[in-house]
Amino acid sequence: MAMLNKSPDPFAKDGRGDARDELPRVLIASDVRLYREGLAIALANLGRLTIVGAVAGSDLTLACLSHFDPDVVLLDSALSGFLGLPAALRTEPTVRFVAFAVLEVDEGILACAQAGLSGYVGKDGSTEDLALTIEGALRGEVLCPPPIAGALFRRLAELAVSREPDPSISGLTCRELEVMDLVDQGHSNKEIARRLRIGPATVKNHVHNTLEKLHLHRRAEAAAAIRMMTGARFHR
Repeated sequence: MAMLNKSPDPFAKDGRGDARDELPRVLIASDVRLYREGLAIALANLGRLTIVGAVAGSDLTLACLSHFDPDVVLLDSALSGFLGLPAALRTEPTVRFVAFAVLEVDEGILACAQAGLSGYVGKDGSTEDLALTIEGALRGEVLCPPPIAGALFRRLAELAVSREPDPSISGLTCRELEVMDLVDQGHSNKEIARRLRIGPATVKNHVHNTLEKLHLHRRAEAAAAIRMMTGARFHR
């Protein structure tokens, strides 16, 4: 595991307490040694962060996090599979993950948000930008330009629409929809019972309940109505 070696430590204990204890603890992960170590020195020189380590991406494991005990993990966006790291390594809700050198396009930023990152800095970001992003992440804030904020809102709206159940079938259970799917495919109650490993009487009850909820009288009519309301989603 690559460690950052610095000679005199500006935050070393001197009998007046350790100033580092009051600063955010930051761990940097990048596969380029000069990149991660140079960034560590630049951030440490700001005097607002404690750099606890600078490691290669392959060394960033749960054991690594436990050893360094960071408040924030900086992830180089060039790391292979870096978007999967927050979910794989998040053992404590207090640990934040921030990506740097991110390409600032809508898709890239949305991917970072969906991956659970707490912030990002683009390829043109400065050391000061990165420090501000780290500090913002620890306060639960995300610093991003208005166009990116707009893209995030649009994405949330799209997700809300895609997850909204059809009000006409919201009263049906998953099992009832499953049974009616098989009805729509032309299967008898006995055939549906065998497929779903339930009793024929249970299938009959599901069909009866569906007809009552939809205020219809024929099973084929109910299956066709559900297919019309759900479209392609009805058949798996």
